[in-house]
Amino acid sequence: MSRQNVTDLPAFLAVARERSFTKAAAKLGISQSALSHTIREFEERLGVRLLTRTTRSVAPTEAGERLLRSAGPRFDEIEAELEALRELREKPAGTIRITASDHAVRYLLWPKLSAFLPSYPDIRVEIAVENALTDIVAHRFDAGVRFGEQVEKDMVAVRIGPDLRSAVVGAPSYLARRQRPMRPHDLVDHKCINLRLLAQGGLYAWEFEKDGHEMNVRVEGQLVFDSILPALDAALAGFGLAYVPEDMARPHLADGRLSRVLEDWCPPWPGYRIYFPNRRQPTSAFVLLVDALRHRD
Repeated sequence: MSRQNVTDLPAFLAVARERSFTKAAAKLGISQSALSHTIREFEERLGVRLLTRTTRSVAPTEAGERLLRSAGPRFDEIEAELEALRELREKPAGTIRITASDHAVRYLLWPKLSAFLPSYPDIRVEIAVENALTDIVAHRFDAGVRFGEQVEKDMVAVRIGPDLRSAVVGAPSYLARRQRPMRPHDLVDHKCINLRLLAQGGLYAWEFEKDGHEMNVRVEGQLVFDSILPALDAALAGFGLAYVPEDMARPHLADGRLSRVLEDWCPPWPGYRIYFPNRRQPTSAFVLLVDALRHRD
């Protein structure tokens, strides 16, 4: 069947069902003359008359009745499926896969998601907790969450959190036995809790900056984790100093379970962004999720 026949078939079905060119034209939103021309060309291509026309009525011929019975229900099914797709687009639904670090999940994503998801029961969010930088396209994630400075330039990035600061913290019981560091290099005299970067395989060098002077310090200690969360627990237990995001340490600093050092060497840096490839047609669920995560000053 030619493509033109497929295009013209709905016009025939409308006339055959309405038994009127006038009513069918109004239903299709075209002129009566244009509809009449379409039906005439359709019949000429098929080589058979489909409609009997009089001054008072229009009725399918035997061939037209056969085509109406066979093709009509199938086109109705197609229309129903297309309508279902439109409803699905308008009704937020589907699975959204996100990769994010443990810190971002616990302190940023989860508080916002727990407020967002109850209103959209048909949206499913799958989160992979990964501290390594993941290629979201290769691993088929819909989006990733990382610090602003880590997002690749060809990605769309939306700010979802405030600027952050690091904090070097230790339990008062630990610091009571040692001289407090005044400069980053003083950390060589301390037990420090290390973080292994899985993507690079090495230990994370603690980053400091003051008065435009940047400094990276590689520290030593008994403990190495591949997650920042147990590093904080180890610091609380008195096993040494930890380098963690300030928001993680803040409650424990307030209740005296942790003490902070080198605060003047820890300036703010760009906070988290949700990033994703340029999409022409993002789902309504994805648009709603990004908007719910968006940081508002």
